[in-house]
This record gives sequence, structure tokens and C-alpha cells, in this order.
Amino acid sequence: MSPDEFTRQPLFGIALSLICYTLSLTLNRRLPWLHPLFLSSGLIITFLLLGHIPYEAYQQGGDMLVFFLGPATVALGIPLYKNALRIREHIRAILGGITAGTVSALVLSAGFVWSLGGTKEMMLTMMPKSVTSPIALEISRQAGGIPELTAVLTVLTGLIGSMFGPYLLRKCGVRDDVSIGTAMGTAAHGIGTARIIRDSELQGSISGFAMGIAAIITSILFIPLYAWLR
Repeated sequence: MSPDEFTRQPLFGIALSLICYTLSLTLNRRLPWLHPLFLSSGLIITFLLLGHIPYEAYQQGGDMLVFFLGPATVALGIPLYKNALRIREHIRAILGGITAGTVSALVLSAGFVWSLGGTKEMMLTMMPKSVTSPIALEISRQAGGIPELTAVLTVLTGLIGSMFGPYLLRKCGVRDDVSIGTAMGTAAHGIGTARIIRDSELQGSISGFAMGIAAIITSILFIPLYAWLR
């Protein structure tokens, strides 16, 4: 099998992803601020560019990994179930924080694009960036945005939130598990949740709950927003 034929096999994309992510986890132990997803993405892009390997070849295996995002997201229900009583004790505060964060994300995104003279299409593309990728893409597609750009903005939002969110929250004096979990799940969706669940199962479970509720609230709010923007 020639190198070109091998790179077009699904095994190539899977192996490259696993190797880069394993290396990233190793570096993350020495540099905790460096998110392994951010680093592994950079390693994969660099390897493809240096090897003159088309993205379509890598995608053969990459799409198989994307399939497991669904089961991985469902798995967040386990810590959510284990900490259901703690979440119920603070449900009003959590729902209030999620609602405030979701509305703020929508308003600030729209205001940012509007202040720079962006088009309505760009506004609709950017507004759902703080919710989990599958829902953000569908909202963008249905509302008339650019789903491909929404995907990039959503991943960047999650990466930036996971890398700097916990640090900024500590600097602002926010240290309790409920507040951290609510903030991270609302603002940084699944990537942020995966980051903090390594530090605290309670934070991760609240973050997973916040991620789901934020997606529901955003979907509902987009109905009148879309009608108004039209």
C-alpha cells in the first residue's frame, strides 16, 4: 500500500488523532493552561500541511470519531444523575444564572457584529456560538446563517472558555462549585464541561446540566429574535 493510499484509509485519521491527543495530554500535565484539544488540533493541522495531505483524506477517519461525540455527550448524564440532589438544592440559582448567561451571550454577540457593521447573516452566524455544536449548527442553518463558520466560532468559544474560564472566575472571586459549573456550561458548552469535570465531578455535572438548558433556552429565544431580525 502506497503512502497516498494509506492516508485515505479511515485508520489514518483515527491513528493521527489519537497520537496527537496523547502527546497533547502529556504536555498538558506539564503545562496545565495548555488545553489538549487546542494543541492536538494544531498538531494535526501542522502534520497535514507538512505532509501535503488533503483534509478530505483525514476526514475519512475523523468523521468516525465525530460519531462518538453523541455517546460521549450522553455519558455526561452519569455524573448529572449522581449529583441530582445537589443540583436540585440550587436549581433556582442555576436556572437564573443560565438564563442570564444565555441572554447576555446572544445580546453581546449581536451587538459586537452590529458595532462592526456586520451583515444580518453574520449576526445570525455568530449568535448561537455559546451552545453545543450540533444545536448551534442547526440554529444557524435554520435562521439563515453560515453553519460552517458557526462551527468554527463554537469550537473557538469552547476552547477559549475552557482555557481561561476557570482562571478568570478565580480572579473574580468565584470559587464555589455551583457558580463555576453554571458559568462554564453556559458559556463554554461541552469543551468547558470536559475541562472542569477533571477537577470536580460536581462542577462537571452542573456544567453538563447548564449546557443542555442553555441550548434549550437559546433555541426558544431564537424564534422571536429571527422574526425580529427579518
